[in-house]
Amino acid sequence: MILAIDMGNTNIVIGGIDNTKTYFLERVTTYTTRTDLEYSMYIKGILDIHGIKPSDIEGAILSSVVPPLNETIRNAIKKVLGIECMLVESGMKTGLNILMDNPKTVGSDMIVDAVAAMDEYPLPLAIIDMGTATTISVVDKSGNYIGGIIHPGLRISLDTLSSKTAQLPQVNLDMPKKVIAKNTIDSMRSGILFGHAGMMDGIISRMEEELGEKLNVIATGGLAPFVAPLCTHDIIVDDNLLLKGLLKLYIKNHI
Repeated sequence: MILAIDMGNTNIVIGGIDNTKTYFLERVTTYTTRTDLEYSMYIKGILDIHGIKPSDIEGAILSSVVPPLNETIRNAIKKVLGIECMLVESGMKTGLNILMDNPKTVGSDMIVDAVAAMDEYPLPLAIIDMGTATTISVVDKSGNYIGGIIHPGLRISLDTLSSKTAQLPQVNLDMPKKVIAKNTIDSMRSGILFGHAGMMDGIISRMEEELGEKLNVIATGGLAPFVAPLCTHDIIVDDNLLLKGLLKLYIKNHI
């Protein structure tokens, strides 16, 4: 088993995975002010909760879009497991041909998602990752990463709407019963969820038109189960996509 960690701007996803299954998947909040000792306590607590001993883990790999915390997390892992944590960065063997203006600027999470998706699903692919931002990446039928879009995430949109308007409250993300809502909270919920679904459908349709072929669509991220069912496109939700990608990268680059 390896410890696979995806550090986003809002949450840090921590999972245990091998070639047979995912043993656990947990999230902790990303705080840049926490120390390596504090994060080591979180990691050790997660392992203890799931009955995992440090000796059960043979390696660790980190994907991060929060560079200031990279060494903090890697030091925390070393405190708990006594091993060096591999970092997803440019120069790694990915098996993915990145056709971008500057391949080094592509987010590591987008690369990891693409590595996992192209190994498990038929090409060409649109890969949606719904986190702090919603990203949609495209891998063409030849296995080339050809680009995508970055859109404000669902939670950012909702929080901004509440914080910038005096009369609109915070709301949760329960599934709306219909688009035409009868009160303020349901109107906000409907607007955010159906609006995001409409954005995703529209972008995917435009991508298919641009490519001249149909895309197989995979969605991951904590918010994907809320939005994918509201889309008109067929979307496969894969909660473990990023962990599976991290495992594949670990194996490709482990010496």
